[in-house]
Order: sequence, then C-alpha cells, then structure tokens
Amino acid sequence: MMDVDMCGALHAYMKGLQVTEETLGFEALAQFGPGEHLFGTDHTLRHYQTAYWDTGFNDDQPFETWDEQGSVDAATRANAQWKQVLNEFEAPYLDIAKDQALLDFIARKKASMPDAWY
Repeated sequence: MMDVDMCGALHAYMKGLQVTEETLGFEALAQFGPGEHLFGTDHTLRHYQTAYWDTGFNDDQPFETWDEQGSVDAATRANAQWKQVLNEFEAPYLDIAKDQALLDFIARKKASMPDAWY
C-alpha cells in the first residue's frame, strides 16, 4: 500500500508544472496585500483540492496526538489499508461468454508449452 501511494505521488509529479497566469496566482498576492497569508484568497480556494498530491495514507497529526492515539506507524496503517481494500473489492462484471473464451485461451496456451520453473 505504501508503494501504491508512492506511485500515485509520482504520477502527479510526472505531470510537471503548468506555468500560466492562473497557476502563478498573482491575483492572490494582490487580493490581501503584503504580509498576509494566501489561504483564504479566491485563487487558493479554487485550487486547493487539485493543486497538490494529497495522500490518503499519510498521518499528519502532531506527534503528541499521534502518540496518544497509539503511535500507529506507516506499516501498521498499510496493513490495515490493504485488508480494507481487499475486503471491499467487488469484481467487475464480465460477460460469461468472454470469461469462457479467456479460460479456453489460457488452457490452450498452457497445453501448448511445457511448465517452467518460473
């Protein structure tokens, strides 16, 4: 699960950065002026859900809160997450004729060659 999360982040990073008037956000700087934070600007509110990779895996609580709640580490969270994903999995619909054709193909392919150790 940690690898899946990392792959998601890498996909987001590999898209690169768009450099446009909209992404640079100069309007946000002008909205409140120098010395103010940008969290409440119209620009930030328009982009905050899509501007960054947001992992669903990370635990961003303060250390003290994390410690008080049992100090659950990444490996433990990953273990619980894969069990939840597996438990909630629903196989997609597959037409019976297509399924049978695939099974027949697999059987023919296996019969056409000797088993290999790998």
